[in-house]
Order: sequence, then structure tokens, then C-alpha cells
Amino acid sequence: MIIRFVLNGEETQIDCAPDRRVIDLLREDFGLTGIKEGCGSGECGTCTILVDGENRLSCLMLAVQLEGKSITTIEGLAGENRQHPLQEAFIRCGAVQCGYCSPGMILAARALLTENPEPTREQIREALSGNLCRCTGYQKIVDAVEAAARAMQKQKEKAG
Repeated sequence: MIIRFVLNGEETQIDCAPDRRVIDLLREDFGLTGIKEGCGSGECGTCTILVDGENRLSCLMLAVQLEGKSITTIEGLAGENRQHPLQEAFIRCGAVQCGYCSPGMILAARALLTENPEPTREQIREALSGNLCRCTGYQKIVDAVEAAARAMQKQKEKAG
């Protein structure tokens, strides 16, 4: 089956089995290895991608569900030759330890900040509650999202 969708800003299509898992399609066929598989059952959030701007677990999605959608992976979050403010804040705040959960955390945070550009710490924790981290204890992750929200607001004010 031919499936057409936008992947990281580029229109694309692929001929594949409609019941193929999205995580496998993105990692194996498109080489987007920023997506990680932690549990394969939707419990850990490491496979988070954005589908039309909303968090989705790619290990639980089938390829046919991509039809006509816009998909963003961690590789498509930033502009060319620069990081997204969330990526910068995760590094600056020490929120990246082993890095396994970071792509999913960052994309979940991006969905939150798109919907709510000035979240409280509790709202950040709630938005990230589906993403598990075994290294940081979450405090630095929440700090990073908070710092990124401030940086993104400053960028918005400068632009406009």
C-alpha cells in the first residue's frame, strides 16, 4: 500500500504493509534513529513523535495511520544547523543523561509548549508523565522545559 504523509516538513510516500509499526518504518526505512523503542507497549514514551502537532507513541501506531498526516521526529524539530530551544535547554540544564528518553521528552514538551507556552511546573510534570526516565529524577527535565518556555517567549517577543 502506498502511504503519503509529510515527514519533518517534506512530502513523502512509501510503499509498505499498512499494518507495519510506525516506529519500525521510521527507524528502518527512513533512518530516523532518534526514535527509540523502550517497551514496545506504549508505557515509556521513548518512541514519541508528533502527529499533526500532537504526541503519539509510534510503537502503537500502524503505518496506515500516517496517511495524510504531518509527522515530526526529533530529527525534524530544529532548523538546519541549529538546535531547537528545547534541545538547547535540555543540554544547558543537564536534563540529558544517557539520552535514551530525551527525544520523546523533548517532543512531548514541544507539544505542551505549542498548546500552552507558559506552563506551570505541575503542568510540565503532567505533560511529561507518559515519558519515563531512569537517569535524571525529572527535576532537571522540568527545569529545562521551563527554561525553554522562557527562551521561546523571548524569541516570540523579539520577532513580533
